[in-house]
Amino acid sequence: MTFTIQQPVLEGQHVRLEPLSEAHVDGLFDIGQQQDDWAYLPTGAFTSRADAEQWVQQGLAFARKELHYPYVLVEPATGDLMGSTRYLNVRPRDHGLEIGYTWLGRDYQRTAVNTEAKFLLLRHAFETLGAFRVELKTDARNLRSQKAIERLGAKREGVLRRHMVVQDGYVRDSVMFSITDLDWPEVRVGLLEKLANRN
Repeated sequence: MTFTIQQPVLEGQHVRLEPLSEAHVDGLFDIGQQQDDWAYLPTGAFTSRADAEQWVQQGLAFARKELHYPYVLVEPATGDLMGSTRYLNVRPRDHGLEIGYTWLGRDYQRTAVNTEAKFLLLRHAFETLGAFRVELKTDARNLRSQKAIERLGAKREGVLRRHMVVQDGYVRDSVMFSITDLDWPEVRVGLLEKLANRN
């Protein structure tokens, strides 16, 4: 069975995932200026439109090389941008990939948006692409993110010590989680229940 990434629009009730494009620069800049929201990401918040444009161009360059598959999160009713996420670390031979680089604007945090976005990405990975394994990782300092990943149903696998150089040259430890195709049926039910409760 082949494992070829496709990046269609993914539609949900609370969020629509669209492939990143240059047209998204202004919308991302508008919601991406809060440094607290970027504290544990490899780069900091946007301080100018040029920062947002550079960030988008970098994401598109990764996409052209088929290294990352970046999405923006769009509010279905209004078309407003809410954040971004992507597939990365794709390993076709092993049917594996990672979901990461996820950030949300301040108004959309602690809502159903992140849960549904992850559900749509996981469903596409397991049910369309045929993934055996989806990874998620976060900075060991980011306890909020670790709890959010665990709430998805992902299994904590361990810590990659001194794994990445991030903002201000800090060498972070990364906490690794995964969901496998064997886990997916149970995880799928749990996520649908969470979304139903949000509704």
